[in-house]
Amino acid sequence: MKNIQKIEFHTGSREELLPNYSDDFPYIASRVELDKHTGRSVPWHWHRAVEIFYIESGTLEYYTPGGKMLFPAGSGGMVNSNVLHMTKALSQTGRNVPLVHLFDSSFLAGMPGSRIGKKYVTPIVTASQIELLPLFPENPTHQKILKLILKAFQIPDDKSGYEIQLQAALLEIWLMLFELSAPLLKKNFETNKNSDKIKQMMIYVHEHYSEKITVPQLAAAAYLSERECFRVFHDCLHITPVEYIKSYRLQAACQMLAGGQESITGISQSCGLGSSSYFGKIFREYAHCTPSEYRHKWQDSNK
Repeated sequence: MKNIQKIEFHTGSREELLPNYSDDFPYIASRVELDKHTGRSVPWHWHRAVEIFYIESGTLEYYTPGGKMLFPAGSGGMVNSNVLHMTKALSQTGRNVPLVHLFDSSFLAGMPGSRIGKKYVTPIVTASQIELLPLFPENPTHQKILKLILKAFQIPDDKSGYEIQLQAALLEIWLMLFELSAPLLKKNFETNKNSDKIKQMMIYVHEHYSEKITVPQLAAAAYLSERECFRVFHDCLHITPVEYIKSYRLQAACQMLAGGQESITGISQSCGLGSSSYFGKIFREYAHCTPSEYRHKWQDSNK
């Protein structure tokens, strides 16, 4: 299992870049040390891989366009393929560690058009109504699935037969998740077109955050009116376009402060945040400390 202390993204998007993830074995297991992530959080992102997680310690907040849910230690769940989500620790103290299985649907379904894929896998990964399936130990069925999720992390990856044992374990988990999600699959839901639109606008911000960005420019990137732009941001991320632009710029500044020695003024300008005095003001509101204090805190913690 790989210890993850920071998240990386594909250039120009917010799709997560998954290390050691290959076509012949599209699976990785991660122990996410959220306390060593900037801000103890993972910003809004998505990935084609399905995510099945177990909270080892702490309490985490999972955000999706559908809302927010709390996951204490011992709970877990599934984040569906290509679903926008954000994770943050509820507390700024203590340990906050989720264990994560990430795998492509083909890892379970096999070859395209297979019976297993058509009957059991595709119906879930293409269901826009299923963003996040929560699992809590108070529910006996959930508890059984949680035990299987945790047990799958314990399969030795250096022993013969590891790949087959892991696939078998995830298939058993998946079948139980399929049965759990059956009531949702029977309901009629309209295709959520907002997901593609919000991703197009997020990518535009990620590519142009160092420049001046106006709402009309952002709306045009997704072929929307300004009014629709505001609505999509509100429905998906629960913030305004301007708030998202500002938040992304501040996240970028945090990464630069934690990982380098560029001047505060240089970082402010590189992130499209204007003068150093304005940057200092909004950074204190965002991080509850000055940029210099933030840099010392995170660079000292990584020594």
